[in-house]
This record gives sequence, structure tokens and C-alpha cells, in this order.
Amino acid sequence: MKKVILSFAFAALFVGGAVAQEKPKATAPQEQATNGPALAFTETEHNFGEITQGDVVEHTFEFKNTGTQPLVLERVDVTCGCTTPAWTKEPVMPGKTGFITAKYNSAGRLGQQKKAIVVHSNAADGAKYIYIVANIKEKTNASAAKTSAKN
Repeated sequence: MKKVILSFAFAALFVGGAVAQEKPKATAPQEQATNGPALAFTETEHNFGEITQGDVVEHTFEFKNTGTQPLVLERVDVTCGCTTPAWTKEPVMPGKTGFITAKYNSAGRLGQQKKAIVVHSNAADGAKYIYIVANIKEKTNASAAKTSAKN
């Protein structure tokens, strides 16, 4: 019995020592200058919340070049034709900001949606993903009547 208790105590001491050896994590790695171009987003996901089927919504993601060389967005890919991207076309100098705007058309879609946008640039860490999220509710006759009355 003493051997079992001693074994558990030794294992706990060993595990505790290994955990204590971990290095502290940086609190804001996106603010550290990287050698070469570096892409850091202020947010990587935007939730539109509840929208009505057929609504067209738009959000602009901002990013910063936290590197030491100009950042160039080569292309921005979307996962479906329901999302249309627009982005900063000129090089973004170190310390400066740029944007990616995502316009989402909810026509023909229902329920929870999460769409990925893939940003390809000359940053050393490769492609980055940003996301738009929405919960699409079915268009009712009352909301259709309001739309007709506006037109």
C-alpha cells in the first residue's frame, strides 16, 4: 500500500515540475514586429446575428502589417458565391492598416451559416482565415409585405 501511495506522490511531483517548466505565453503576439511582412487581424470572426432570408449584409475586417516589410494581399478567396470580397489592393507598409470587406447575400439560405474567407498574402506564415457568421430566419409574409410597401 505504501508503494502505491509513494508512486502517486512521485507522479504528482513529476507532473507538477513539468508544468512549472512551461514558458509564459506572450500576451499580444500580433503586436510584435516580425521580420518580413506580417498580417495581424483585429478580429477574425464577425457574427451578424439573426438576419432575414434575402438580406444582404456587409462587414469590414481591419488588419495591420506588424512586420518590417510591405505586405501585399495576393488574393482573397471565398467558399461560395454568396460572399463577395473587396480588399486593399496597394501594398500595406509596416505599421499601417488595410481592410477586407465581406458582403454576404443570404438569399436561398436558412439557419446557422459560417462562411470562411481565405486571405493569401506574401506574409511568411501563409494564408489566414477570417469568418462571417449569421443565423438566417425564413422570410415571413409580414416581412415580405414591409419590403413591398417600401418599394
